[in-house]
Amino acid sequence: MGELTPAADEEDVLVDATLRPRNLTEFVGQPRVREQLSLVLQGAQRRGSPPDHILLSGPPGLGKTSLALIVAEELGAAIRLTSGPALERAGDLAAMLSNLAPGDVLFIDEIHRIARPAEEMLYLAMEDFRVDVVVGKGPGATSIPLDIAPFTLVGATTRSGALTGPLRDRFGFTAHMEFYEPAELELVLRRAAVILGVDLHPEGAAEIAGRSRGTPRIANRLLRRVRDFAEVRADGTVTRAVARDALAVYDVDELGLDRLDRAVLGALVRSFGGGPVGVSTLAVAVGEEPGTVEEVCEPYLVRAGMLARTPRGRVATATAWAHLGLTAPPDVVPGGPPPLF
Repeated sequence: MGELTPAADEEDVLVDATLRPRNLTEFVGQPRVREQLSLVLQGAQRRGSPPDHILLSGPPGLGKTSLALIVAEELGAAIRLTSGPALERAGDLAAMLSNLAPGDVLFIDEIHRIARPAEEMLYLAMEDFRVDVVVGKGPGATSIPLDIAPFTLVGATTRSGALTGPLRDRFGFTAHMEFYEPAELELVLRRAAVILGVDLHPEGAAEIAGRSRGTPRIANRLLRRVRDFAEVRADGTVTRAVARDALAVYDVDELGLDRLDRAVLGALVRSFGGGPVGVSTLAVAVGEEPGTVEEVCEPYLVRAGMLARTPRGRVATATAWAHLGLTAPPDVVPGGPPPLF
């Protein structure tokens, strides 16, 4: 997708905020999660008490943050936002919890990355709405109990398996977000086009949706880039042909693979004969961090049937060889067809 300047990146963040749905009615897709969440919220409102703590899991870009904001909106409550990596010490969490008003929503993104001292404090806060603040050090240290206002914690994670059992068990409602179907992404794109003032033809929406990897965040980002292309090199209307030409410029192929995806597959096939190879070695070959390759590229490549994870390392499938226009050796893993979202 190319590098973005800091100013452009800040603009994208503001646009993303504008495109977020404001309530469950506006939220497209995830019908099962929406139904379940609606019941949780309506039941709590009828009882006049905060709803159970909510855990949202699933790959990035599927709407976990949007749903957290919607929870606060539906409850008519204020929301405090933070992330797991930001809570390095128990004191950081205690300060945030002590400032909550009754009924507030606390959203912790990447909750699986919360530091252990803060996580242990969170157990008591979630169950008893109380925290124990330790004053002093060594034998003279004392624990002071501090009551906090009843609140609802909404946690978001892309790696639910990384959560400890005690933390996971304290959530009263857990929802797993699924990848979107192309028809759902087209609805997301049409809504975004209205907000952004983009003249988007149905065929153009279908073309972008088919390359968005089942992810609304990617669909909205591609729409903005196609809009730029349409305004500069066409008449401003996003047709199928314009969308195809624009996405070719931004290195997004017909299956939604971008430059980094193809670099990973190319290194795996050309430099390592299709594998197996460790993710750290593969990351060095493409000049990226291992976490980026493992969390950004691999999930989609595995779902697309182009990459397999084995005990010995990553292996390119026959589908990957074919996508790169190469003939696979006879002993290569067959792979599978591209995913139908």
